[in-house]
Amino acid sequence: MTAIKHALQRDIFTPNDERLLSIVNVCKAGKKKKNCFLCATVTTERPVQVNVVKVKKSDKGDFYKRQTAWALRDLAVVDAKDASKENPEFDLHFEKVYKWLASSTAEKNAFISCIWKLNQRYLRKKIEFVNVSSQLLEESVPSGENQSVAGGDEESLDEYQELNAREEQDIEIMMDGCEYAISNAEAFAEKLSRELQVLDGANIQSIMASEKQVNILMQLLDEALKEVDEIEYKLSSYEEMLQSVKEQMDHISQSNDLIQLSNTNNMKLLEEIEFLVNYLDLSKGHIKALTDGDLSSSKGIEACTNAAEALLQCMNVALRPGHEELHAVRQQQQQFRDLREQFARRLTNHLNNVFVQQGHDQSSSLAQHSVELTLPKHLPFHRDLLRYAKLMEWLKNTDREKYEGLNKNYVDYISRLYEREIKEFFEVAKVKMTGTSKEGKKFGLHGSSGKLTGSTSSLNKLSVQGSGNRRSQSSSLLDMGNMSASDLDVADRTKFDKIFEQVLSELEPLCLAEQDFISKFFKLQQSPALPGSVVTDSSEVDGGHLSRSHNLLGDKFSVPSEKEEASIIRSMMIKVFRCIEPELNNLISLGDKIDSFNSLYMLVKMSHHVWTAENVDPASFLSTTLGNVLVTVKRNFDKCIWNQIKQMEEVKISKKSKVGILPFVSGFEEFAELAESIFRAAERRGDLDKAYTKLIRAVYNNVEKVANESQKTPRDVVMMENFHHIFSTLSRLKIACLETERREAKHKYTEHLQSYVIYSLGQPLEKLNHFFEGIEARVAQGIREEEVSYQLAFNKQELRKVIKEYPGKEVKKGLDNLYKKVDKHLCEEENLLQVMWHSMQDEFIRQYKHFEGLIARCYPGSGITMEFTIQDILEYFSSIAQSH
Repeated sequence: MTAIKHALQRDIFTPNDERLLSIVNVCKAGKKKKNCFLCATVTTERPVQVNVVKVKKSDKGDFYKRQTAWALRDLAVVDAKDASKENPEFDLHFEKVYKWLASSTAEKNAFISCIWKLNQRYLRKKIEFVNVSSQLLEESVPSGENQSVAGGDEESLDEYQELNAREEQDIEIMMDGCEYAISNAEAFAEKLSRELQVLDGANIQSIMASEKQVNILMQLLDEALKEVDEIEYKLSSYEEMLQSVKEQMDHISQSNDLIQLSNTNNMKLLEEIEFLVNYLDLSKGHIKALTDGDLSSSKGIEACTNAAEALLQCMNVALRPGHEELHAVRQQQQQFRDLREQFARRLTNHLNNVFVQQGHDQSSSLAQHSVELTLPKHLPFHRDLLRYAKLMEWLKNTDREKYEGLNKNYVDYISRLYEREIKEFFEVAKVKMTGTSKEGKKFGLHGSSGKLTGSTSSLNKLSVQGSGNRRSQSSSLLDMGNMSASDLDVADRTKFDKIFEQVLSELEPLCLAEQDFISKFFKLQQSPALPGSVVTDSSEVDGGHLSRSHNLLGDKFSVPSEKEEASIIRSMMIKVFRCIEPELNNLISLGDKIDSFNSLYMLVKMSHHVWTAENVDPASFLSTTLGNVLVTVKRNFDKCIWNQIKQMEEVKISKKSKVGILPFVSGFEEFAELAESIFRAAERRGDLDKAYTKLIRAVYNNVEKVANESQKTPRDVVMMENFHHIFSTLSRLKIACLETERREAKHKYTEHLQSYVIYSLGQPLEKLNHFFEGIEARVAQGIREEEVSYQLAFNKQELRKVIKEYPGKEVKKGLDNLYKKVDKHLCEEENLLQVMWHSMQDEFIRQYKHFEGLIARCYPGSGITMEFTIQDILEYFSSIAQSH
């Protein structure tokens, strides 16, 4: 502490002309410990200022820094917390209360003492010292380690000390008696020395006078020592008498210890006997229930369950060391093992009979479900078996071999029952999908059972070669334009969609209910709870004490983990419903053969059910099976899209008739409408978006291919009409993923419209066009526009000659012929004739204005004008459009 004090004086207070008088190592009370120092300082210059300074060690190094300073005159209260006990805590009341915890009580006391002295010497202020020992405030020199803190600077404290009133009076009297004290200090000192010698002599005489009293005191002490010797002699005699009493008491104590030990042993023996009797005793009622209890009635099952629970508790008692050596205990344990084996055999045989009987009862109800698209409910069967759930748990904990045998037998019986039910259910669904038996034969369904026997090769012949071919059961973009066929398709597909949804809706709760039953009946832990599962009373299945499986008798099996039990459930479900996935794949194959666009419905429905199953339990049997089937549906969907693209590439157009809207363009429109209605709220929208991209690219490529091959209809007309139709379709349906293609279709439509207009308008005024093209060529060669009229081939006479060849009547006649030609090129269903005619009118007026401008610039002042005006052009176009 001294080294720290010197370091603080040197580094912090000396530069500020301050002297460090006391220091205490503190931290804030009640908070995370962060040490700092409280220092009491005074300034070296007058007037003296007294401060309490908080110094803290810097975070960036080993040096100290001044953090906070308080003037001592602002201190109101010093609270030491406890004046009688050592307590390192104290409070300083400035403008607010600061609570401190000193590193030691000695440091705290020294610091408070220094504060008291500084207050008395410099401030004379009424600072209230609470819970501070009066001795601490009155002592003049601090003790202990902190003497150096307060006492080391005693010189600094004693440099100046005022005299009190009595001292001043004594000095004045002495000075009055020695008037020469000021003028002759040596004489004054000598006089004081003589007086001191006189006082010392008086003291010595007083001591010698008290010798008589000392002798009297010594005599009294001798007498007291004699009395003490007499008392010690009497105590020794008393101790000898008590020695014999002690020996007798020791003998009595040993006898009591033996009696106590005997009682303790008897109590422990009684406790052990009571333990064996209480925990290794099975009542006669329980024994009778285990050997002859009725396992078919509810009361009998309850009695057997209670007896099995009691037997399990007896067998799982943790015996104390040495109990197994007792003959009675070994005999009782053997009786328990015999009862366990006998009851486990009875329970296994009874449950096997219940499985067989329930399977026969369930089979008898299949006939009533054969005409309806519903699956028989197994809820009553499950409810009856769940009465044995506690006993199954008991069997699982006591005899693993018989438990696993029951597991296998249940799976064998129930899987055959489910296979009959599910196959019959799917046959009904197939018949309902194909309609009458006559239509069913078309897809290979023969007889009442409706089994699929048709060959794949015959079904592959169901395809469409063009828009005029006979409609077959396989849909394509080429034959969707036929309205009657489309209406029939909508009815068939709606019917198929409902049937397929009904199939999935029936299978899903069936699988969930069976999985939940297997988990509860066989006491297997599954992943999250399944909604829609069989509702049972928790007290029937999970209550009681049978859930505790201590396994203390050394059975030769280990309890599987939750992960292993979930795997066991999945394995059982796969065996029980082994026919679901093949039957679903057969149904999907049939739906795809009936109509390839059924894959859209199946993709949406299957995706929704997979999504629902994965939210419940991603690793469940239902989720895995539906996921596998979804892969097949996705493949069929991709195959359907690929077939549509292939049929577009194979389409052929007639060379003798105009093209119009191509079949696969109108087919794409209906496909998009159908797909949007199906995928409106689907989870797998991304699959459709990818298919859209592939189809629209194929449509664009094949439109250009057909336009290039067209001989009857101009290429621009084919491109314009079909891309206008595509643009209208995409704008109406607002398909987000095809926004780029929509803008591309608009661009192509506009581009080819303008191209066709420019190409067509070049013919009605052909000579005039050639004349002005020649003028523009001369200007491009560098001839000034006003000098063109001096060229022989382009003088004013040649211009008038060309203009006279195109009077208004001839222009109108040419436009009328153009209208008829455009009408032959355009198809009626797209209704673009008026749009085209209006565009031609705008282009014709633009050319007219261009010609007029060339005449004004190249033939200024000639007065030459066209023989018809813009108003005449507007009337020509309007009258031609109205006449047709």
